[in-house]
Amino acid sequence: MTDQIKDNKINVAVPKPVAKKETVHLNYLRVTPRKARAIAGLLRGLSVNEAEAQLVMQNRRPAKPILKLLRSAIVGAVRNLKSSPDKLFIESIYVNQGPMLKRILPRAKGVANPIHKKMSHVTIVLAENTGLKGGRFKMVIKKKVKKAVKEGAKKEKKGQAEDKGVETTQRQNPGFFKKVFRRKSMA
Repeated sequence: MTDQIKDNKINVAVPKPVAKKETVHLNYLRVTPRKARAIAGLLRGLSVNEAEAQLVMQNRRPAKPILKLLRSAIVGAVRNLKSSPDKLFIESIYVNQGPMLKRILPRAKGVANPIHKKMSHVTIVLAENTGLKGGRFKMVIKKKVKKAVKEGAKKEKKGQAEDKGVETTQRQNPGFFKKVFRRKSMA
């Protein structure tokens, strides 16, 4: 009997420490999944600061909505997980195909070619890495501030324009368009 107890090992489930993760979704993005995956592949495993810098410098269409999603994920992680943005990294990012809008393109002899307008579902999972040092740099987003124009400055500008009179209406150098688009041809 004791031999049987020794042979049968009892597996006791030991609770693992729960990692802090923040998951965000962007559904129905009107970009093909193939193009969105190309951008997502650049970000996988990067720290949040590095990923944001990559997206800011990308000149491709999916980069802007994915950047917006990443910033939303960062704010959510800071608010919900009470973690520092410097310690966050992209644990996983994946792009799935969403629904497809099917259209047709009329062709010759009554034939129609199909057009598939594909959509993407993007998911980003941020996790906290305690061993992560501060980023190489910090992204600073400048907020647009409207400048208050003083009334005195407006009056001065108008006064200056009136003083110049004819000089402001006629330019010294006619410019490129004046040379190219003449009413009479040169003989």
